[in-house]
Amino acid sequence: MGINNSNELLKELKAHPENFYIIHYSCQSLYDDNEALSPRITSIAIAHFSTEQTVSFSTHSVAEELHINREAVRDQFDKVERELLRGFYAFVRDRRDKFWVHWNMRNLTYGFEHLEHRYRVLGGRDAPVIPVERRLNLNYLLADRYGGDYAKHPKLRSLMEMNGGIHRHVLSGEEEVSAFQNNEFIRMHNSTLSKVGFLHSVMRKMINGTLHTASRGYGVALDRLFESRWAKAVGLLATVLGFGTGAWQTYLWLVEMASS
Repeated sequence: MGINNSNELLKELKAHPENFYIIHYSCQSLYDDNEALSPRITSIAIAHFSTEQTVSFSTHSVAEELHINREAVRDQFDKVERELLRGFYAFVRDRRDKFWVHWNMRNLTYGFEHLEHRYRVLGGRDAPVIPVERRLNLNYLLADRYGGDYAKHPKLRSLMEMNGGIHRHVLSGEEEVSAFQNNEFIRMHNSTLSKVGFLHSVMRKMINGTLHTASRGYGVALDRLFESRWAKAVGLLATVLGFGTGAWQTYLWLVEMASS
């Protein structure tokens, strides 16, 4: 079973938060200036929504485990990248039935297919594929809830600016390319981690009705109103009053029956 819209997402998040993982990754340039035909994967970060625990797979940590020094990483990147992806797919294998929330990871250029492709290129076999219906593009779900104009382009950075500002570790696409060329793999990894952390906070704010967007309109305003704590308190009060009224009417009926 998949999730088709933002209402279904919020309902499932509230009922089963343990079933959601948030994923983001960094790579080489997405254009034709790489030595390989497809961009190399440099780091992957995964956050478990309910526990907020993060698991990551990074170039610098894998290289250290393989006893490859910084200057030699680029020359032995096939070995490093293969081990990075092997660890990632070992983590995925028993979690393919969960929901995987991502930001525009939707094709072979940048997405789950890109990760699978790089793994095959490096000799990996039988990658545990996450079914497409379990992949949830948060960008699309935000547009469904708040309208396509919920943030100006680039939407992720604009959304950050409206919700606390851009974290100091976040790199733009151009900055990530530069970091790779300069062997700044920890810097790239920290950017990936901060982006996953931000996506996690966006989901929390969607639930709480506190996410700031650029959207306008009565529909969005009503959504925010009914998601707010004030609205929940009013709903609880109305329920209590409803029970009280019902109990009072029952009491009057019993008194009337006893006196007849």
